[in-house]
Amino acid sequence: MAATARGIADRLRERIVSGELAPGDRLPGEPALVREHGVAKETARRALTLLVTEGLAVRRQGSGTYVREFRPIRRVANRRLARDGWGAGRSIWAADLGERELSVTDVRVAEAAAPEWVSRGLNLDEGAVVLVRERVFVVEGEPVQVATSYLPAELVRGSAITRADTGPGGVFARLAELGLEPVRFTEELRARMPSREESERLRLGEATPVVEICRTAFTADGRAVDLTRMVLDAGVYVLEYHLDG
Repeated sequence: MAATARGIADRLRERIVSGELAPGDRLPGEPALVREHGVAKETARRALTLLVTEGLAVRRQGSGTYVREFRPIRRVANRRLARDGWGAGRSIWAADLGERELSVTDVRVAEAAAPEWVSRGLNLDEGAVVLVRERVFVVEGEPVQVATSYLPAELVRGSAITRADTGPGGVFARLAELGLEPVRFTEELRARMPSREESERLRLGEATPVVEICRTAFTADGRAVDLTRMVLDAGVYVLEYHLDG
């Protein structure tokens, strides 16, 4: 039976998982796969593309396809949103990364009329003004997430939340100082293909999907005070949730 792209990718994946092919190693190229498996060049290309899409490999222009060196980020939603983290002045990213290097780029902060879905999510009147905070999170030199937060402008105007650097504990700590402490969160997730802009900002490989997470933060009296849409490179994340039954 002729080898398939999925079958070739499975064999290469086994070699990566076993450690036979280590991070940074070059994978067999299309000509080598054609000779070894007796397949068409297009089948060999699809096999390598599958590994790139899964986040196990990266393509380097003019050089080949290599085992990805970047360690996946384990995002434990329950842990990263706990008050004992941001309430003590730590970034919620500390729960995900530990000592790994994080930087925030392309920070944009401005007031704007809320899109309809944001007005609905924050229970605001149509066209209400919100503060928009947009940024890109970069871990160990790789952009991994684009996030855009929307907060009712009348609640945060003049506070540190309007600055590029919101200070220790981030937006949640500043909301608490304003008497708007978030105590409950909801998250909606969906997987999709990225827009062209998202692909460029996250430097995604071809055919790499993203995970979109929309998180809403609520105060004790049920008021929605922050709605954040996060677009994650699906190839570098493991999403973990702890649910009580």
